[in-house]
Amino acid sequence: MIMVKKNLTTDDGLLSLLSGSDDEALFAEARRIREEIYGDAVYLRGLIEFTNYCKNNCCYCGIRAGNAKLPRYRLDKETILDRCRLGYSLGFMTFVLQGGEDPYFDGPKGDDRLCDIVSAIHDEFPDCAITLSVGERSRESYKRLRDAGARRYLLRQEAASAELYRRLHPAEMLPENRLRCLYDLKDLGYQVGAGLMVGVPGQSLEHLLEDLKFMQKLQPDMIGIGPYLQHADTPLGKLEDSAEQRRDRLQLTLRLLAILRLLFPYALIPSTTALASIDPAGRTLGLRAGANVVMPNLSPATVRDKYTIYENKLSSGAEAAEQKLALEQIVSGAGYQIVSDIGDVKRG
Repeated sequence: MIMVKKNLTTDDGLLSLLSGSDDEALFAEARRIREEIYGDAVYLRGLIEFTNYCKNNCCYCGIRAGNAKLPRYRLDKETILDRCRLGYSLGFMTFVLQGGEDPYFDGPKGDDRLCDIVSAIHDEFPDCAITLSVGERSRESYKRLRDAGARRYLLRQEAASAELYRRLHPAEMLPENRLRCLYDLKDLGYQVGAGLMVGVPGQSLEHLLEDLKFMQKLQPDMIGIGPYLQHADTPLGKLEDSAEQRRDRLQLTLRLLAILRLLFPYALIPSTTALASIDPAGRTLGLRAGANVVMPNLSPATVRDKYTIYENKLSSGAEAAEQKLALEQIVSGAGYQIVSDIGDVKRG
């Protein structure tokens, strides 16, 4: 444990932990810190993927604008409210509205539409938290959404390295704008979530170190990471991807998750669907590496298979909000318990 703590303080030490120098000690220390602060509580977030339209052409994402094979959908306000009502009846106290950067919600009129949805949720469920994950927007748009009732925002930096960021995104998506968005959100009083994909082609351990340094500057309230998973209808989906590579990405993700718990002891960190998609035990492994949030899917069953940011994405069984009991059993098996609570960040 002493060596793990020492390695957190230097670049070489962090690179050693990322390379797998002592996984057993790393995971044990992450669990100890997580339980010291949050006990055995795992917080529940209801994920509503309300639109799979996106104007961007990111190289890794299955809902990219250039994917003509994907059937598109957009949920209306009443459908979203119905999903919130279902979630509330199941004990959900946080709703996460996630979508592509849908042109329908762009600009002043788009802000009007999205603010109308957010305020309707806030009015009907004033005791719940509303989290948004809808990409890059103007500062004024973020302010309007905050005023409408949103209190949390998830926006992964994806790559703190400008060079890697540019390789993963179209030319019009600038790394400096992504960082501007994150700092605008923080300045406006949101609880901010950052994060990245782990093991994306071209990413090195040095890139991950750069991400850790960036997040130490940002000090996010939430950190979402998951292993990179391919989608065939993307440029990166054409590359070779073996079972061994996927297993290596899973293990690297778990290491990074544990390191994040130690560097950001108070952060809210989900054990993601991507972990469960890459390994049936992935959700449990994430919780045992320091995660303290789960985000089952509240979207209508008719659209869940259309929000395919990667292939073979789980949206049934324990990943479906309606199967809360199955999820509770997984969490219990990892030694924790789901709580019906907004689950704000605990400050030191």
